[in-house]
Amino acid sequence: MRLNGEIYDGEEGEEERQKLVVGYALTLKKKKSFLQPKFERLACNKGILFVAIDLSRPLSDQGPFDLILHKLSGKDWCQIIEDYRQTNPEVTVLDPPDAIRHLYNRQSMLQDVVDLNLSDFHGKVGVPRQMVITKDPLSIPDKVIKAGLKLPLVAKPLVVDGSTKSHELFLAYDQFSLSELEPPLVLQEFVNHGGVLFKIYIVGDAIKVVRRFSLPNVSKCELAKVAGVFPLPRVSSAAASADDADLDPGIAELPPQPLLERLAKELRHRLGLQLFNIDMIREHGTRDIFYVIDINYFPGYGKMPDYEQIFTDFLLSFVQSKYKKRPVA
Repeated sequence: MRLNGEIYDGEEGEEERQKLVVGYALTLKKKKSFLQPKFERLACNKGILFVAIDLSRPLSDQGPFDLILHKLSGKDWCQIIEDYRQTNPEVTVLDPPDAIRHLYNRQSMLQDVVDLNLSDFHGKVGVPRQMVITKDPLSIPDKVIKAGLKLPLVAKPLVVDGSTKSHELFLAYDQFSLSELEPPLVLQEFVNHGGVLFKIYIVGDAIKVVRRFSLPNVSKCELAKVAGVFPLPRVSSAAASADDADLDPGIAELPPQPLLERLAKELRHRLGLQLFNIDMIREHGTRDIFYVIDINYFPGYGKMPDYEQIFTDFLLSFVQSKYKKRPVA
């Protein structure tokens, strides 16, 4: 049973009770992709119970929870969570809204990568050159010229709010077509990367890397012949997996593990987040030059191989932490 939010294991052969209650606030789409039956069964067998948070009722009237897992946006929800954290400091919230907010802006999300120096970890990690356009699309061509950005350019919405529009990407082959874009947006130099992107999933200390097919290289000849702005397909789906494809080893080789471990550790610390993924590419023709092009909070973990076991182990680490904090009778 649970006494004042603590855990009581029972006595004299009594069947072991629930160890961890996880309250979750997810969109229907996220719930369906994340709380898959196999995952829920495994978690339940390990003593983890998922309980849906009722958004029509005060959060303080629900629970008790050991942990809150959420991915909802909006000022009201963020305030609810912040207030709950203040009055229930013993409950772990994954993750703090103020930390998540850092990834809602594509200008700020990559700044922590720019500040890193990972040259001693078997590779270099940077960010493609980019600039932010907040208004006046007609001025974009001149601003790009003054900034010295090289074509082609990837155009991304500045704000990442979970909407379909915030994930709409475009590739611009000539500077004059840039005036067709709709600010606010980020313009990022396109780096040839052999058509393969590495999605690096972070779940606490755990790291899982998968390959995804991405955009093919753009040659100088193609750049000279093609003009206009073209929408880009999304490459996040499992259907775009390149893990089993027959690829050039120089393109398919995963980033070095020491580099990934250091990158993940640094970003967890700097971002203050436990659950996110990093989209990374390797500059074509190199072995150790990488670029981070996006960071996403609470990504589609259901597409990550073995996510059920990885996430269950992650949640169990909170059980162990809770036992350590329990007063000795």
